[in-house]
Amino acid sequence: MNRPIDVLKNYWGYAQFRPLQEDIIQSVLDGKDTLALLPTGGGKSICFQVPALLLDGLCIVVTPLIALMKDQVYQLQKRGISAAALHAGLTKREIDYTLENAVNSEMKFLYVSPERLKTELFQERIKRVEAERGVSLIAVDEAHCISQWGYDFRPAYLEIANIRELLPKTPIVALTATATPKVRKDIQERLKFKNGQRFTKSFSRPNLSYAVRFEEHKDRKLLEIINRIQGSGIVYVSTRKHAKELAAFLYRNHVEADFYHAGLTHQERSQKQEDWIHGRTRIIVSTNAFGMGIDKPDVRLVVHMDLPENLEAYYQEAGRAGRDEQKAFAVLICNQKGIDTLRKRVEQSVPEIDLIKEVYQMLGNYFQLANGSMPEQSFDIDVPEFANRFDRHPLEIFHALKVLQEQGLIYLSEEFFSPPKLSFALSQGKMYEFQIANAKYDPVVKALLRLYGGELYQQEVVINESNLAALLGTSTKATRDVLAYLAQLNVLNYLPQKDKPQLSFLVPKQSADRMTLDSESIKERRKLKLHKMERVIAYLHDTDNCRTRQLLQYFGEEGFDTCGVCDVCISKKQHGDDDKLKQHYKKQLLNLMHSGVVADAEKVVSLLKPKQRDLLMEVLSELIDHGELHYDDTGNIVSGRQID
Repeated sequence: MNRPIDVLKNYWGYAQFRPLQEDIIQSVLDGKDTLALLPTGGGKSICFQVPALLLDGLCIVVTPLIALMKDQVYQLQKRGISAAALHAGLTKREIDYTLENAVNSEMKFLYVSPERLKTELFQERIKRVEAERGVSLIAVDEAHCISQWGYDFRPAYLEIANIRELLPKTPIVALTATATPKVRKDIQERLKFKNGQRFTKSFSRPNLSYAVRFEEHKDRKLLEIINRIQGSGIVYVSTRKHAKELAAFLYRNHVEADFYHAGLTHQERSQKQEDWIHGRTRIIVSTNAFGMGIDKPDVRLVVHMDLPENLEAYYQEAGRAGRDEQKAFAVLICNQKGIDTLRKRVEQSVPEIDLIKEVYQMLGNYFQLANGSMPEQSFDIDVPEFANRFDRHPLEIFHALKVLQEQGLIYLSEEFFSPPKLSFALSQGKMYEFQIANAKYDPVVKALLRLYGGELYQQEVVINESNLAALLGTSTKATRDVLAYLAQLNVLNYLPQKDKPQLSFLVPKQSADRMTLDSESIKERRKLKLHKMERVIAYLHDTDNCRTRQLLQYFGEEGFDTCGVCDVCISKKQHGDDDKLKQHYKKQLLNLMHSGVVADAEKVVSLLKPKQRDLLMEVLSELIDHGELHYDDTGNIVSGRQID
C-alpha cells in the first residue's frame, strides 16, 4: 500500500475520503507543517492516521482528552495497528515499559498528554526513537488549546514547540474544530510552522437546523420538542443535579431517558453510553462530560437547557447532531433567568489572586507536600470533599484550580478512569512460603494465579475485582479489603480502581506567598471570557441574521448567505409567504366586492375558502381601515368606491 486511498480502504473500509481530507494528508506526506480546521465530526483523526501509516517511524499524537486518547488507541488496535497511550494514572513501570516499547517495536502511534512532553524520561526516550527508527509526524489534536485567545487554553501545549527542537525534521499537523482567525494565527506561530499550509472546511452544516427558544417553562418546552422530533438526542445541562432531575422528569413523561456525568463510576458511564448508542435509551441528559470520543452519527437532536459560556463550546456540542448528514436540530432553550445565571457564572470563573494563592497552599497542606518537592505521581482529588475540608465553596475551589492549571502549575484531569491493577511483590519461592505460613490467604493467591497466571510475577496486570470475588465466593468490597491488606504486607503491588479526578503538579511545590502568577494574563483571560459570553447572549437575541451565518462569522467565515433551515430563516420565509398570501387575499377581496357581490364577513369566507382564515380576516380589516372596503347599514361589506 503506497497510496492514501489504499490505506483508507484497507484499515477503515471507506471507498473515498471526505472533502479536504486527501488534501490535508498529501500536505503532511509532502513534509509540510499543516493546520487543519474541520468541524466536529469532520474526520480529523483520519488526516494524521493515514499519512502516519504510510510514513516510516512513530507518530506522536498530543491530546488533552484522556477518554478520546483511550478510545482512539482502542480503535487503532482493533484494526491491527500498533498504538499506545501515556496518561495520568499509569505507574512508573507502565510508563517506562510503554516508552521502551516505542523505541524497540514497530509501534506506529504514541498518544500523550501535553504535560508528558516536558518530562526528562519522555524526552530522552524520544531522542532514542528518533535515532533508531525515526519520528514520522507530530499530530496535535485540539490545537486551539495552545492559544491564550482560545476558549480552552492549556499552558502545557506550549511544550510542543520545545519538542520540535528535538525533532527538527519532523513535520507537524495541528487539528481543531473550533478556531477564530486570531486563534489560527496564534496556533501557527506558537507551533513554529515552517512551509505551513492551512486547510479550512466550511463551518456550515447544511443539514443542521439551529434554533433559540425563549421559554419560562423550559422543561415543558423540552418535552414538546422531544415528542415532535423523533430519534435519539442529547440534552446538555450545567450541573450533575440538574442532569439527574431532568432525566427523571422525562422518564415520568414516557421518554426513555437517562442521565450522565463525570461523577458516575466507570461501569455506570460505560453502561449508560452503551444503552444510548444502541438505542435502549433515547435521550441522554448530561453535563459537558458526555459526547467527546463517542461515535454516534444518527443523533437527531441536541438541546442546551443551560447556556454555554462561549460559542466554540456550543458549536462543538451542537455539532454532535446529524453527523450522518441527515436532517437534525440544535436548540437552545433559555430565559432571562438563564442569562443572569450565565453572567454570574462567568464572572465568578476567574477568582481573585489572593484566593488562587490560598487554594495553592491548601493543596500543599492537603497532600502534605513540602516547598521545593516535586511529586511524580498524580493525586486523587474530590473537589467537594476538599472544599468541605477547608470550609470553602466547591465552585471557588474549582475555578481557582482551573486558573492554577492555566498558569502551568498543576494539571487537573476532570474525567479519569483507571482500572485496578495488581502484581506480586514476592518471588515465586517467597510467595509459596507466604502461602504456607498464612493459610487463610492461600485461596486469594491461587485465585489470582488461576485468573491471570504467572504474568503477575513479571508485571502489573489489569484485574477484574468482581470476577475475583465470584471465584472466592465473597463480596467485591471484601475482596478489595483483602488485596489492600496484602499490599500493606508488601505481598502484592495493588493499585485500586480510580474514578476521581486526578491532580498533578507540573513544577516543584512553591511557597504560596512567593509563587509566580501572571496577574496580567489572568486579567486578560477574564476579559476574554466576558467577551465570549456576550457573544453568546448576542446570538440569543439576534433574530435578524441567519443562525448559521452568525456562527460562521464568529469563526471568521464571511460571504455565507443563509442556511434556510434555522429558526430565523424559517421565520423570515413564513413572513415572506404570508406577505405573498396577503397580497393574494387583498386582490381576491377587492375583485369580489367590485363585482357587486353583497355579503357579510362569514359569507365572504365561505365564498373564497381561504387556507388561512385568520390571515384573510386580517387583510379584510386592513382594507376596511384604509377605506378600500366598508360595512353598509345592514352589516354587509361593500366597495369603498361606492361611498358618496
